Amino acid sequence: MMIDTKLPKVGTTIFSVMSQLALEHKAVNLGQGFPDFEPPQGLRDALARAMNEGRNQYAPMHGTAPLREQIAAKTERMYGHRPDVDAEITVTSGATEALFAAIAAVVRAGEEVIVFDPSYDSYEPAIELQGAKAVHIPLIAPAFSVDWQRVRDALTPRTRMILINSPHNPSGAVLSAADLEELAAIVRDTKIVVLSDEVYEHIVYDGRQHESVLRHPELAARSIVVSSFGKTYHCTGWKLGYAVAPKSLTAEFRKVHQYLTFCSFHPAQVAFAEFLASDPQHYLELPAFYQAKRDRFRALLAPSRFKLLDVPGGYFQLVDYSAIRDEDDLAFSRWLVEQGGVAAIPLTPFCETAPGTRLLRLCFAKSDATMEAAAERLCKL
Repeated sequence: MMIDTKLPKVGTTIFSVMSQLALEHKAVNLGQGFPDFEPPQGLRDALARAMNEGRNQYAPMHGTAPLREQIAAKTERMYGHRPDVDAEITVTSGATEALFAAIAAVVRAGEEVIVFDPSYDSYEPAIELQGAKAVHIPLIAPAFSVDWQRVRDALTPRTRMILINSPHNPSGAVLSAADLEELAAIVRDTKIVVLSDEVYEHIVYDGRQHESVLRHPELAARSIVVSSFGKTYHCTGWKLGYAVAPKSLTAEFRKVHQYLTFCSFHPAQVAFAEFLASDPQHYLELPAFYQAKRDRFRALLAPSRFKLLDVPGGYFQLVDYSAIRDEDDLAFSRWLVEQGGVAAIPLTPFCETAPGTRLLRLCFAKSDATMEAAAERLCKL
């Protein structure tokens, strides 16, 4: 039977491809962005208790009340914005589900969503499944900053949403307060919704402050903000995240969420509610935890022929490989895993048009042993 695909540009994700190649070639996997160390012991203990105490059936559609209370308290503590516990917080099956639900809830056929390249690969398929169009604006390398005039020039009567990501995957760039002012000025007096992917919100370095749109009252009033427990607590396999949005947007968001997953992993919701209450220091200490890993990884790679770009946030290091081979990033990443024994992620799959750069993304959310093994191989190239 021949199927007329709804996603003709979509195949197996680059993350799955590179992870499979890493297995085949026994390479050190710095490609897919997951930690190779465990979540906090107290969190794992809380999960086991929740399961053993029978919290194994459906959770409330929008999330358990204790977890939503903790999310509200955390949001107020971090950003000075306390969302309504019942009407403005929805717990989701990971950030990917939250992003899809937000796009599906707001964007209609024929409308446009502005995204910034390189952009995470789940954005455009979610947009296209609504019959809408992703309008790609390249970030300005090497800092991967936003050209706000290009954003203004890209606006049309069909622009329904602007999708931002800070700290940015894959570059680690972070938006400033001035950036948010520019964004607010652009969407003021329009019906444009802001979708803010903030899954690395607690991984910002060198004393910087994460500029969530929730810090900005005007933007908070028209935005859906997506966060990830998996990224913050080293448990990406639990697939738990949440969305914070004003009441009217949350109502539309939940219409999609309830028929997409209905509810999310109940024992983990119980565990996170308990752990957020008992150990709020975890997310406050996360910048220092990952900054030590960033600095260790950069020191290990210093003798190599790779040029290391700055990493203001997130847990990825972009490296310029042009001193090693002169070929596109897809070809080099395959050569690297097959001949160099390290799996990385090229930037081309994050872009509408191949960027023509010689950059790869390496993940340093890894143990010292993994980073050392990878660096030993990379420094031989």
